[in-house]
Amino acid sequence: MAPKSKKAKNAKKAKNADNSKTPKDADKGGKGDRGQAAAARKPARELLFGDLWEFDPAPESADPRIEESYGLFINGRFSAPKSRKHFTSVSPRDGAALSRIASAGKADVNAAYLAAARAFAKWSQLPGRERGKFLFRIARLLQDRSREFAVAETLDGGKPIKESRDFDLPMAAAHFFYHAGWADKLDYLAPGRRCEPLGVVGQVIPWNFPLLMLAWKLAPALAAGNTVVLKPAETTSITALKFASILQDAGLPPGVVNIVTGAGDTGAEVVNHPKAAKVAFTGSTEVGKLIQRSLAGSGKRLTLELGGKAANIVFADAPLDQAVEGIVNGIFFNQGHVCCAGSRLLVQESIAGLIVDKLRDRLAVLRVGDPLDKNTDVGAINSGEQLDKIRELVQSGIDEGAEIHQPKCRLPEKGWYFPPTLFSGVTQSHRIAREEIFGPVLSILTFRTPAEAIEKANNTAYGLSAGVWTDKGSRILKMAAELKAGVVWANTYNRFDPSSPFGGYKESGFGREGGKHGLLDYLKLG
Repeated sequence: MAPKSKKAKNAKKAKNADNSKTPKDADKGGKGDRGQAAAARKPARELLFGDLWEFDPAPESADPRIEESYGLFINGRFSAPKSRKHFTSVSPRDGAALSRIASAGKADVNAAYLAAARAFAKWSQLPGRERGKFLFRIARLLQDRSREFAVAETLDGGKPIKESRDFDLPMAAAHFFYHAGWADKLDYLAPGRRCEPLGVVGQVIPWNFPLLMLAWKLAPALAAGNTVVLKPAETTSITALKFASILQDAGLPPGVVNIVTGAGDTGAEVVNHPKAAKVAFTGSTEVGKLIQRSLAGSGKRLTLELGGKAANIVFADAPLDQAVEGIVNGIFFNQGHVCCAGSRLLVQESIAGLIVDKLRDRLAVLRVGDPLDKNTDVGAINSGEQLDKIRELVQSGIDEGAEIHQPKCRLPEKGWYFPPTLFSGVTQSHRIAREEIFGPVLSILTFRTPAEAIEKANNTAYGLSAGVWTDKGSRILKMAAELKAGVVWANTYNRFDPSSPFGGYKESGFGREGGKHGLLDYLKLG
């Protein structure tokens, strides 16, 4: 019998994963939980192929149709900025320049508000069914050009193409479809009350979900009969400016939506303009506090969707493999650039060792690299500044004694990248357990009882979201009632729907986006 080749031997190599490390027997959850923990201690079989087979690159080849330069979209057309200032939009994928973007000054923002104010008179009086037709057209056009927009979103923001393609674009279109259906049914939002639009709305959106946040803001505002002045983030302005061409193709009346680009000073002009009847902001808690102070006493309506430090809580009776996938999705989706990311993992003590082992195995097969590659799981960090912040907080975790784990992965030489990172041995006093990192970094803490889990989860200045993993429905309901979070997911994470309101409280802001609650924030009731 001829000896087998080395390659054949490698292909058949298998080993028993040493998951028999005995978890601490401190589980207090009851007979069912003890049985689950005992079952979890049984060794699991794992087939390891090492680097025998490598994925071939699968780059997305669609043309994103990005213009060399963009002006400001005011009164239905693009125009040069009166400030005569521009900035360059750079791709985090490789640091290459994508486009030259206009920077709006005070005069430009004022022109946008004047155009929106003129358009409001007719738009607000347009029958709801007619406004709905425009929103339906926008949604369909966005679907028609979804591949083009997905590539542009990935190039400009750094997220994996499969996330832009499979989540951002479909969800953006879904928000326009959903609110198009509401446009002629506003009287049913608050029976017995008369619903009227507010006027001109100033909106400032973040860089982590540029197109989706645009849809979250624009769709309810337009359905309610308002007109809009919108400012996208400085580092991710391209898809908002491309979206202006969809508004033109849909035949939206001039001035109904105006898009001004620039840095923080442009955002301040949008927020503080006297013609703004309402301001909607999504971004950091620090900037949200500044906006709230500046608008105090002005009479303007305000909604804020700010930062978070969500707790993802796993009990011993949870479906562990399903929970591990939810944990990975909760923190590494969009490189952790998610305000509701499950960046604090609270694991019941009896299964903590097993969960950490499973997470390490899962991280070993995450692919970090070119966001345009369809195989990539973790793409590029949005900017060099954000990468510096992530590195600084990770170093603080090491300095404060937490145990770090990063899988072996080859990062691209160009662009801004950071490997998925786990920290175990984390306590409530660690900075990485208290501050929003906004990157692919997970802090792992343990608990023994549901009461301890609730106390630790609520021990934060934020209150945006949380997750609960357990087999007991009664426990889910109890945890959801006691967790101080605007959104609580049960046995899943990062699930969104246009009909479901999203938002937080405490330092995560106030107001809701999506559903009837989100629409009501763009209306005044008579």
